[in-house]
Amino acid sequence: MKIQLLPSSFDSQGCATSEQRLTCFLIDDNVTIDAGSIAIALTDAQRRSVRSIIVTHPHMDHIASLPIFVDDLFAELEEPHLRMTAVPVNHIVPTVGLLVSDGKTTVGFSSDTAETDEFWTMLNRAPHLDALLIETSFPNSMHKLAEAAKHLTPAMLAKELGKLNHNGMDILAVHLKPAYRDALISELAGLKIPSLKVMEPGRTYEW
Repeated sequence: MKIQLLPSSFDSQGCATSEQRLTCFLIDDNVTIDAGSIAIALTDAQRRSVRSIIVTHPHMDHIASLPIFVDDLFAELEEPHLRMTAVPVNHIVPTVGLLVSDGKTTVGFSSDTAETDEFWTMLNRAPHLDALLIETSFPNSMHKLAEAAKHLTPAMLAKELGKLNHNGMDILAVHLKPAYRDALISELAGLKIPSLKVMEPGRTYEW
């Protein structure tokens, strides 16, 4: 399974930057989870191959350019070949976390969430887990805001990972608020979890 966090911001030369303002994950070049940057970041080849979109919740950073993409390609959209299992997570609007499997590889996507339980129960029921993409939006100093907005800090993330029974999977932090990116990277490194990395926009990960 190949997964790419599509870039959502670009410098004056048109090159992708690391700031994650919009959320869109591309899986195997034919399915996306969320669609924030879908109409601005796909290559021409990817635009021709993407035919299925799963939206976890309707916040603007997750659907911003979806209308443009759908307007272009609606008649050609069809069902994915991946198996998706969704459960509610704990966000300010109804939101789902996902378990995605192609029969060989299984990946968990938290979407936007604060502390939650059903998501971890779903992951723990899976026979194996190859990777986990989980949000970390605010630094520890903004714990109260994270609670109010129903997002995670690195400290909250560490507690949530204690609910996971699987070991050895890659853990990729996503949804870092651009204004706090450097602080978040430092605090995530401070957790000293060897398998925990910050997901790089534009890079393709494969399991």
